[in-house]
Amino acid sequence: MKKVLLVTGASRGIGAATAMLAAASGYAVCVNYRARKDEAEQVVEAIRRAGGFAIHAAADVSKEDEVERLFAKIDAELGTITALVNNAGILERQMRLEEMDAARIARVLATNVVGSFLCAREAVRRMARSRGGPGGSIVNVSSMAARLGSPNEYVDYAASKGALDTMTIGLAREVAHEGIRVNAVRPGLIDTEMHASGGEPGRIDRLKSSVPLQRGGTAEEVARAILWLLSDEASYTTGSFIDVSGGK
Repeated sequence: MKKVLLVTGASRGIGAATAMLAAASGYAVCVNYRARKDEAEQVVEAIRRAGGFAIHAAADVSKEDEVERLFAKIDAELGTITALVNNAGILERQMRLEEMDAARIARVLATNVVGSFLCAREAVRRMARSRGGPGGSIVNVSSMAARLGSPNEYVDYAASKGALDTMTIGLAREVAHEGIRVNAVRPGLIDTEMHASGGEPGRIDRLKSSVPLQRGGTAEEVARAILWLLSDEASYTTGSFIDVSGGK
């Protein structure tokens, strides 16, 4: 069976690392992006140079019509999806909850929660055996923030990832009989550009001493955990989590 994977938010960081590792493992990959077309094209080109197969596709996952078009493009150009990595996520500048306005909270929840629900919905509609699908695997990229709460920095982001954890458990139980497994990874302090989005590019250096392994992790280390959960090696694993957090 042809392995077809969508990685949302795959133009950089964990998403890009996952797309490239998956392509090297034999997946045909759709590299989704919202605004970073040049970076997405670079990921696709790197995959193709290495002998893999990939396409890129623009879509804001918080918008239902764009998600539907994204999956239609995959149907037409790659075939039936068998794997989904819900990686697209945003955070905004560090601040306490008392300073947040409703618009900020809505933006974070729209991408991190609504976007993941919409992509999972479209994937299930194609993977479910009751609908003629082949089954498949979904991995949600959560965060250790869901457990730690991110006080004084990103309580809204942490709450969005807590919602993703709950969705992982509920959806796993809902679609297990359809041949679909649903799991999640919870990255900790990972060296990506996201820290700059929050206003502190050097956040890893400030916090790494609080991590038992005394360092930040890499996007590739998270990608390896994702690929294991997608693979047949994890065939009896659903509704589960891998914390990629250096022991914190």
